[in-house]
Amino acid sequence: MVPLAHVLTLSAALFVLGVAGFIIRRNVITIFMCIELMLNAVNLAFIGFARHLGSLDGQLFVFFVIVVAAAEAAVGLAIIIALFRNHESLTIDEIDSMKL
Repeated sequence: MVPLAHVLTLSAALFVLGVAGFIIRRNVITIFMCIELMLNAVNLAFIGFARHLGSLDGQLFVFFVIVVAAAEAAVGLAIIIALFRNHESLTIDEIDSMKL
């Protein structure tokens, strides 16, 4: 069995990588992937705590986070496709408004 400290350390490292990528990168798709990485880091922490406490509550939260992430992925990718079709670029600096 993996100790809780190791699971939380990995979760924190993944979350920090996601935040760093979100702040540093200028490509919309990369930023989108970093948001997904942060959501998965939180899911890992939920599962670690649920396993440590012997409760199913953390796994229930993971289920809802995955549902929200799937909806976010569908809507986010639709917005990214619309931005690319209208601006022909996915760089944040060149996309200054949602106005078509």
